[in-house]
Amino acid sequence: MIEKNVVTDFVSKVYEPVIDPSAYVHPLAAVIGHVFLGKNVMVAPGSAVRGDEGQPLFVGNDSNVQDGVVIHALETEHHGKPVEANLYEVNGKKYAVYVGNRVSLAHQVQIHGPVVVLDDTFVGMKVLVFRAFVGSNCVIEPGAILMGGVRIADGRYVPAGSVIRSQADADRLPIITSDYSLKDLNKGVVHVNTSLAKGYLAAKK
Repeated sequence: MIEKNVVTDFVSKVYEPVIDPSAYVHPLAAVIGHVFLGKNVMVAPGSAVRGDEGQPLFVGNDSNVQDGVVIHALETEHHGKPVEANLYEVNGKKYAVYVGNRVSLAHQVQIHGPVVVLDDTFVGMKVLVFRAFVGSNCVIEPGAILMGGVRIADGRYVPAGSVIRSQADADRLPIITSDYSLKDLNKGVVHVNTSLAKGYLAAKK
């Protein structure tokens, strides 16, 4: 389902999702409102990308939104005025949620803005990211929770089940090294999902 948002006191305009023609949104997924989906994005069944409260939501090229993922955000506007505390700036523009290029959001991930996840990062199954900034080339292992305004540096991993809610916790996270078992996982996941997006689009023709 792809549809426009409704006007409220926290979203003053009607937006239609902007979806690159090479992206695939499964019929059992929902993409609503002020949303941008880049090239080759795969949005899997049962997921929701809902830009009808906090907005805009951005998902970059070659990224994937797997089954049961929710992307949503706290309100970024009130009676026409921006709520700056609920926005992150990336490349000179402000977003409620910004997901970069070649990012994998695995099954049942919850991305609740304000959130940034930069390029080439893998976010594992059932992770919650809320009010957090995640750098590039990171791995968030399954079941972790990131919150409290933390910033995860590039090239770090978050062990499975960890709760990272202070910057001190974030700064202690281990660096991904050549012997880290999941260091190349995201490349394969991105390949699979971009291939699926292309395949499903081809099958519709």
